[in-house]
Amino acid sequence: MLFQSYQLGGLSLKNRIVMPPMTRSRAAKGEVATELMADYYGQRASAGLIISEGTQISRQGQGYAWTPGIFSQEQIDGWRKVTDAVHASGGVIFAQLWHVGRVSHVLLQENRASPVSASAILADGVKVFVDPTGKGPEDGVGEMIQHSMPRELTIPEIKQIIQEYAQAAKNAIAAGFDGVELHGANGYLIEQFMDSQTNRRTDEYGGTLENRLRFLRDVVTAVVDAVGKDRVGVRQAPLTTLMGAIDDDPETTYIEAAKFLNDSGIAYIHIAEADWENAPVMHIAFKEAYRRAFSGTLIYAGKYTKERAEEALQNGWADLIAFGRPFIANPDLPYRLEHDLPLNEPIREKFFGGGAAGYTDYPFTDAESFAAVAQ
Repeated sequence: MLFQSYQLGGLSLKNRIVMPPMTRSRAAKGEVATELMADYYGQRASAGLIISEGTQISRQGQGYAWTPGIFSQEQIDGWRKVTDAVHASGGVIFAQLWHVGRVSHVLLQENRASPVSASAILADGVKVFVDPTGKGPEDGVGEMIQHSMPRELTIPEIKQIIQEYAQAAKNAIAAGFDGVELHGANGYLIEQFMDSQTNRRTDEYGGTLENRLRFLRDVVTAVVDAVGKDRVGVRQAPLTTLMGAIDDDPETTYIEAAKFLNDSGIAYIHIAEADWENAPVMHIAFKEAYRRAFSGTLIYAGKYTKERAEEALQNGWADLIAFGRPFIANPDLPYRLEHDLPLNEPIREKFFGGGAAGYTDYPFTDAESFAAVAQ
């Protein structure tokens, strides 16, 4: 089933393989997508669906050096180069809209302001990537440092961020994206509101589960109103504890969220399974509960092999499967998987920052597969 076509709303996907969001920190000054990024995404357009790297909806939403934004005209124009390259190769691409919340540093914030969150809670040991040299991704040297202490958002500020999500979605469509994915995973702002241990608010956005889910509901509603439900997906990571985000009862929290997302009619939920050593396992019963709660498309990511992907599709747990790190080193990954060909190994030292090396210079299998992507 992995290599069969799939209908995602009004979009025809050539296969059920997804390239998920992966931060690569190659944006130019002004957090603008570049020609090099267009080459990178265009090379990988044989995926049924590409979801862009996390793309901040505002300067406040940035948590790492050299990541792209989508809140200025220059950024929209930069992303247009990327979407044109993907569409020229017959691909489909969504933009992942990102606000990191507390996972930032004053060096990345305008006027060195404090990062913001649902509550003023520091995630001890959670580090962010900064560029103290200010030279940019090719010449600069980044370093990982403890994120800055956040402050709690006011209600008017929350309402402003919700509108920034909606505007970013409109900007993404103007840039040529086929849709948007809201980053509601990995301990960033949406999850900071959802999870019980990162939200200590006592107002309408905290306390009860209904209130902790309110920010997600408000953002989804605003974005759906802005660009249409068929163009919206949401990423979730119900069992991960990344960036210090922990929920005391994730199955209840995330299935309740899935029920709302089902009622909203969005295109998909993209579920990131915990994939580190000794990580909590997402049991089959949890996956089946997701399927009962959400009738739209379900995408799963998390160290999937071809065999595990086929099992998930055959059992109906998933409709599409995302392969993360393998796509870094294998621009023609669908071809390699289909023909059981060996995979290139990614160069970890080249994951973040730099130029073409370890980014667009990984070899295709042969001229024939390159030609298939380039059609």
